[in-house]
Amino acid sequence: MASTVRIWDLPTRLFHWALALCVAGSVSTGQIGGAAMEWHFRCGYAVLSLLLFRIVWGCVGGRWSRFSSFVYSPATVLRYLKGLRAPEHSVGHNPAGAMSVFAMLAFLLMQVSSGLLSDDEIGATGPFAKFVSSALVSQASIYHKNIGRPVVLGLLALHIGTVLYYLIRRRENLIRPMIHGDKVTTLEVHGSRDDALTRAAAAAILLACVALVSWALKLAG
Repeated sequence: MASTVRIWDLPTRLFHWALALCVAGSVSTGQIGGAAMEWHFRCGYAVLSLLLFRIVWGCVGGRWSRFSSFVYSPATVLRYLKGLRAPEHSVGHNPAGAMSVFAMLAFLLMQVSSGLLSDDEIGATGPFAKFVSSALVSQASIYHKNIGRPVVLGLLALHIGTVLYYLIRRRENLIRPMIHGDKVTTLEVHGSRDDALTRAAAAAILLACVALVSWALKLAG
């Protein structure tokens, strides 16, 4: 018998859409340049705060938001890509989706970190560039613009393309559960806890991450 199960808790859903908005803002303002670079940095700081939140939430969040629920062995990933898929892969992040999540988090973290150390030699300088050698600033700048940026854009395109593929070819809407949080499944699985207490805890964690980033930037002067 099919049942409706809470898969994505509200903090995870808000994180997802907030990150999408901030990354889009960062990319667009970076393209515009000039005075828009001030907002480019602000979006970057917001992305960093959100990433720190997701790392913590991946350890203490709802059942299906925890990293432990979608860490798969290489053999499992390979079998999935060959079409050998287990029923439980349809609940949370499947092996391919898990790889995408970890890659996105890792490369976004590296992109933000390199941005903090970059200097475009025009007028936009990362707040921590003055604390490291000119060689490291140069390497960070090259990575941020020539390596990290196209990789992040590629991952975003892959993510959007995969969502559209599932929607059009496999008739599976991956967007709807990320809006209302629920999935209909015939499997007997535990849903994610998503009550007032967990939402308050998530808010406290996010505020702590924002405070940490703000404190670090204040130290940088």
